[in-house]
Amino acid sequence: MAIKSKVLVVGGTGYIGRRIVAASLAQGHTTYVLKRPESGLDIEKLQILLSFKKQGAHLVEASFSDQDSLVRAVKLADVVICTMSGVHFRSHNILLQLKLVEAIKRAGNVKVYILCSYILDFWSKLLL
Repeated sequence: MAIKSKVLVVGGTGYIGRRIVAASLAQGHTTYVLKRPESGLDIEKLQILLSFKKQGAHLVEASFSDQDSLVRAVKLADVVICTMSGVHFRSHNILLQLKLVEAIKRAGNVKVYILCSYILDFWSKLLL
């Protein structure tokens, strides 16, 4: 019997993130998707998040401007997968990823952290 993980996906509404969430759910992992408060203003992202919830994912609200909320979200999972792109039109998400790494360190329970740049490298190798 395979061990099931508790997976937190950050950037779950993006191109790769959606697929990671779907794969995690399909494999039976308890799947959490980080919902940032500002995503409530984006109808497309909100629809994707609600679709995940219908499929069994848990939506966890946390903000990169509130480190304690990130730590609480991270404490729910033993695997964190960050699929945020490196650059966003309003900010540099790489700096946000550093806040996520700090939350992971503070939470102290995460066994696996996969950063988006590794995912992109993985997908490029898989598709070639």
